[in-house]
Amino acid sequence: MNINIPGFGNLEIKHLVFDYNGTIARDGKLMSNLDRTIHELSEKITVHVLTADTGGTAASELEGLPCTLKILTGEGITEQKEQYVVSLGTENVICIGNGANDQKMLKAARLGIAVLEGEGTALSAIQNADIIARSSYDAFGMLMVPLRIVATLRT
Repeated sequence: MNINIPGFGNLEIKHLVFDYNGTIARDGKLMSNLDRTIHELSEKITVHVLTADTGGTAASELEGLPCTLKILTGEGITEQKEQYVVSLGTENVICIGNGANDQKMLKAARLGIAVLEGEGTALSAIQNADIIARSSYDAFGMLMVPLRIVATLRT
């Protein structure tokens, strides 16, 4: 996926990294119709989901979807998410998240999108994102129609 944004630069995106709970899932359940969108996006870029999986539902909810699931454990979830993005090559990554533990991955990625969903959005996530979307559906819409990203970020 290539997006040229005047004043922001050219994005050559190979990876899309999501947080799970609060971003694409509510109360541990994948939000309605996002499975279809994940399928569509996976035809253009590699999709990853990072989660501490508090409810223990991510694997079953994402079963059969074309994405890499990484369940994070232990201390330093924020740093683990950032390191995962770094390992993919930050210049080729879009990250989407909502929580305080997403702030470093949003900042590290070439493009960070903070979403406002039912769980709320941490101020630190907003401060480290390039774009704020009012929902995960809107964030997905931007990826499906990249001119929306251009319209938001061009200078």
